[in-house]
Amino acid sequence: MDEDIKKSLEVLRKGGTILYPTDTIWGLGCDATNTEAVKKIYEIKKRQDSKSLLVLLDMAAYLPYYIEKVPEIAYNLIELTDKPLSIIFSGARNIAGNIKAIDGSIGIRITQDDFCKRLISKFNKPIVSTSANVSGKPAPANFREIDHEIIEAVDYVVKWRQNDISRQTSSGIIKLGPHGEIQVIRK
Repeated sequence: MDEDIKKSLEVLRKGGTILYPTDTIWGLGCDATNTEAVKKIYEIKKRQDSKSLLVLLDMAAYLPYYIEKVPEIAYNLIELTDKPLSIIFSGARNIAGNIKAIDGSIGIRITQDDFCKRLISKFNKPIVSTSANVSGKPAPANFREIDHEIIEAVDYVVKWRQNDISRQTSSGIIKLGPHGEIQVIRK
């Protein structure tokens, strides 16, 4: 794992893209503050940049740096959830402009995955985490299901957990309004 983190950091710092395991499914990632790196992710996925991308953070304490006003309930939801939860927040800031939704919102997940936590902690910035598939195709449940086209398109493929054949699923998604209103997007 240490070698993968080292190589991933080198690629991320140069504005490159990685294919990596997360606390849900395998993801395509890059520096979430680098507009050109984010553009590469959209190109790999063949996805319109009008659709926002999810980012991962290693600790909830960093939310206020990337969100203008974090509703207090967000911290409770993150602490109490027993499965990975992505939260869509209004008022994204300090990230690449092309990663936000048209309304200025952003989806963030506080990862519990050891690899991701260590990578993000050392990188000291959020990283993009979007499913490792071409837009419109099914998300892969494990590394073996990732399309060769995706593997060839990234700058670095993490070796950690490639042989794990367990079937992973996507996170739950909720949208939080500015006053703590909750809308379930995906259970």
